[in-house]
Amino acid sequence: MKIKERLLELKSSLPKEVTLVAVSKTKPITDLMQAYEAGQRVFGENKVQEMAEKYKKMPKDIQWHMIGHLQRNKVKYMAEFVNLIHGVDSLKLLTEINKQAKKHNRIINCLLQIKIATEDTKFGLKKGEAIALLNSELVQDLKHIQISGVMGMASFTTDINQIKKEFKSLKTVFESLKERLPHMEVVSMGMSGDYQLAISCGSTMIRVGSHIFGARNYT
Repeated sequence: MKIKERLLELKSSLPKEVTLVAVSKTKPITDLMQAYEAGQRVFGENKVQEMAEKYKKMPKDIQWHMIGHLQRNKVKYMAEFVNLIHGVDSLKLLTEINKQAKKHNRIINCLLQIKIATEDTKFGLKKGEAIALLNSELVQDLKHIQISGVMGMASFTTDINQIKKEFKSLKTVFESLKERLPHMEVVSMGMSGDYQLAISCGSTMIRVGSHIFGARNYT
């Protein structure tokens, strides 16, 4: 099956309220353009440099999402064009995004990364930390960012019940944060292996790579 066929088959199975982020990290522009020509406009990358290179060479109606762990010193390289930053897990990072967005007279959309997995390797805020962040006056003073929702990554496990529990916990955190920020609408959870389960648990945005582009090449 070609990229276009896999993409269209996937899209036809999604509820209309779910946004598909095509995770294109490590993939060449020729692959991304096949997806683009099939109508895909939202692409996710996890390395700022790679995303910036692709942004320069590809059509300008693409929405670029930064889905990887983001270091503060890299924000400036994408502040001009990035549409949504998925993995925001500190006030320092939010402040830096705001500073760089201001230079380009933009408002950058951000998702708070919530820690839902049991593994120590996953980044993210605990529910209480996320609430404290939203309540802080410092965040309310940041005029060049918009917190649009939450993002989470489930544990790397074959235990479906555990993944389901973690996805549901993210949805619950989203609901309690939404009481404070009613404009929040994004729940970004679910990848190639578990996006259907994520959607059933309330995901509004899925991050799918290998299911569209095939296995990644890390050489």
